[in-house]
Amino acid sequence: MSTCQCHCNEHSTEGQVRAVLMSEHRVIERVLDAVERMLQSGAFDKAFLLKAIDFLRNFADGCHHAKEEECLFPELERTGMPRAGGPIGCMLHEHDAGRTCIGNMLAGIDAAANGDAAALAGVRSAARDYICLLRQHIQKEDNILFVVAENVLSARQKSQLLDAFERLEHGANHGDRHGKYVAIAEELARWNFSSSVAAV
Repeated sequence: MSTCQCHCNEHSTEGQVRAVLMSEHRVIERVLDAVERMLQSGAFDKAFLLKAIDFLRNFADGCHHAKEEECLFPELERTGMPRAGGPIGCMLHEHDAGRTCIGNMLAGIDAAANGDAAALAGVRSAARDYICLLRQHIQKEDNILFVVAENVLSARQKSQLLDAFERLEHGANHGDRHGKYVAIAEELARWNFSSSVAAV
């Protein structure tokens, strides 16, 4: 169902911006849980990690963070919320920190798969850092920033945001990217590590 088909009155958008973004957080958390499960199992599964990194880059960052950076945050700035020294600046910093963690995981993954103990430790450390960062980040957004947004944005702004989310999600260049990565999240959540190579 399109998020933009029913904006006919000022009450129709109540809670919807927060609901869209929080629903994506729940999908992201399923993948964080799966990566954490791999770390706790002592396994190292290159195929799993590459698929998880693809999800984190293209859903957590490319879909979800894009909605915030290109749509929500600029709208909040228009209400007078400052970027520097405020919650928007903090969230942007954490987005960048997450990208650094993902880059560190990807940089060491081949060497780790070939038995390089230092690379393996680095990949596992970067994955743990990312999980910790994102869990805290999600809590701050769910319980503080998104609540503030619902309170300060007008019904018109919320309607425009939902339309912008829809365009971002289903634009000509994206297809059903959202649905594809929700399915990948479910695949990762069910991943069996029993046959994976144990970490040394």
